[in-house]
Amino acid sequence: MTPIHLLLISGSTRAASTNTALLRTVQTVLPAGMTATLYRWMGALPHFSPDDDRPDAGGAAGDAGAGPAALHPAVADLRREIAGADAVVFSTPEYAGALPGSFKNLLDWTVGGGEIYRKPVAWLNASSSPTGAANAHASLAIVLGYLSVEVIEGACTRVPVSRGQVGADGLIADPAIRAQLGSVFSTLASALAQSKRPT
Repeated sequence: MTPIHLLLISGSTRAASTNTALLRTVQTVLPAGMTATLYRWMGALPHFSPDDDRPDAGGAAGDAGAGPAALHPAVADLRREIAGADAVVFSTPEYAGALPGSFKNLLDWTVGGGEIYRKPVAWLNASSSPTGAANAHASLAIVLGYLSVEVIEGACTRVPVSRGQVGADGLIADPAIRAQLGSVFSTLASALAQSKRPT
């Protein structure tokens, strides 16, 4: 059977992010038949502009009469990774009561390409605060609604992580957290396998 491939996207650019640590740990506890790539280039994405969200219309930059410039390489790479994944998993912090701006910028770049349209998605919440980054996830739900994705509700969960639980290797060793992640991704694997089954 063809392996199920996930794209993991952290909403944080912080080097010591607990959200990123959670997704790194996910890569070490996946069930058999599932692989995952951690997206690392959010900071390389340009500021979103609809004027720049267009395919190459031909011609090199500087050519007389050339059409619009090609899509920025970082955006093209993001869309290529989304297209190649069977599902996308997000884990984002909350900044100033909403989604981090850089993460919202990434989501904006997914709209025009259509690669994420009807793609199965799930989210993890690493916040250990009393509010649990609820505003960020409410905002994410709104954006995902506009993207017309298929949210796998059974694989969306809160996994609180404190900075002290992240080891020097950037992973989380806590057995309870690892067991919870293993269970969540077994649920996701089952849901994705079911959706691929012919009707």
